[in-house]
Amino acid sequence: MKLRFLKTSSNSGSCPTLYETDEGDIVVQGYQLTDPEALAQLRDVLPNETFVVVPRELMSWFEQKG
Repeated sequence: MKLRFLKTSSNSGSCPTLYETDEGDIVVQGYQLTDPEALAQLRDVLPNETFVVVPRELMSWFEQKG
């Protein structure tokens, strides 16, 4: 799988960052969600799934591209 950098909201080049795969899917790099209360509210979690927190302003990049 090849990744293409899309956008970051970080000034230092770390996370959070968005990438697109060569198949058109989106990969999200971000801080892992660790809050127990929030994790307890998630549904249908598979063993190989994880959750990251993405700032809303970074997701607005998709609206600007459309």
